[in-house]
Amino acid sequence: MLKSKFSKTAGRTTAARQGSGNGGGGYEAVGWEFRPGGMLVQKRNSDRNSVPVSKIKVRVKHGPSCHEISISPQTSFGELKTTLAGQTGLHPQDQKLVYKDKERSSKSFLDVAGVKDGSKMVLIEDSISRERRVFESRKIEMSLDSKASIAIAEIRPQIDKLAKQVATLEIEIYGGKKAEEAVLSSLIELLMTQLLKLDEIVAEGDVKSQRREQVRRVQKYIETLDRLKVKNAANKVKAPLKYKQMHSSEKMPFTAIHFLLRGS
Repeated sequence: MLKSKFSKTAGRTTAARQGSGNGGGGYEAVGWEFRPGGMLVQKRNSDRNSVPVSKIKVRVKHGPSCHEISISPQTSFGELKTTLAGQTGLHPQDQKLVYKDKERSSKSFLDVAGVKDGSKMVLIEDSISRERRVFESRKIEMSLDSKASIAIAEIRPQIDKLAKQVATLEIEIYGGKKAEEAVLSSLIELLMTQLLKLDEIVAEGDVKSQRREQVRRVQKYIETLDRLKVKNAANKVKAPLKYKQMHSSEKMPFTAIHFLLRGS
């Protein structure tokens, strides 16, 4: 029966209605749409010039409390849940709204369900939904922690290698020898790169502590290199040739990675 009725309506998709603002001779197109539940209703006009729909007041009972909400009848139950979340502290997904002894879907609309001014409904906390949401949230956190832990594990060996180079330079420079300025600058740049990588890692709990530990290590080595630059500038005796620099014809710039330490 509904299919037959709709086929007749679909043949003209819009209905012609005589307008009162066009001198009696104008016509206004009225569209149709399906609403939840299969009901065919007049399509709502979203034009700014359309007459605004008057709000209604509904009373929502939640435990011993009762909340009066002023809302448009064309609002969905999902939007009503979002409004109630601010007053009850319940996440919208953890709410069940019961109207006329029937739980209403978040996608359903108030006016379609018959909600009117002064209507009453009951809000119930959905403990199963809350537990499921918390569980899913924890799964996501565990996944992020796992990825963060792997990222830190990949960065740590790089920091260890740079730390050895800093330690060797510290012995040389405080022993009175002078190192190339480029070596010190390059080491600082490489450590800063590792610091930026660590900063991009999102972690919580124990993994966050691991990340913080590596950040402190990098900062300590950078501070050491800054002090070494001052000491190195005062030294006059150059260190014996034990660094293998790249030839000037090569395109890559000279960095601390491009020298070999004695005994390595």
